Amino acid sequence: MGFVIRWLVAFVLLAATYNPTDLNYVRWAMAQWDEQMPLVVLGGVVLLIAYVLFFTAVLRGIGGVGVVLILALVAALVWVASDFGWLSLENPTANTWLALLALSVVLAVGMYWGILWRKLSGQFETDDTSEG
Repeated sequence: MGFVIRWLVAFVLLAATYNPTDLNYVRWAMAQWDEQMPLVVLGGVVLLIAYVLFFTAVLRGIGGVGVVLILALVAALVWVASDFGWLSLENPTANTWLALLALSVVLAVGMYWGILWRKLSGQFETDDTSEG
């Protein structure tokens, strides 16, 4: 259940920032820049903080190589699904949602990796700061 919650939060963050509908931060910010600049900036800063938190956790969890590997895995799954005819890549709107889904999976795996690693290996990481 922990992974699903992290995935949903990542998906909501990404979709709130941009999606193919008119209900997203990017379109709202572009439309409201002149009239509500302070709110647009505040919203942007809040989103930036959320992204920094996510990216910090992801890079600590799986690192840059892990991000590339998870993206490669998701891309290979999309390729297989497309090759077997299970998925069409001709619709730009559907492709945007697919990209949001793929990126949210990467963020969720990165956020959940430490927990998963401890469960799989039975090991706990500790920082030993004592000198003695």
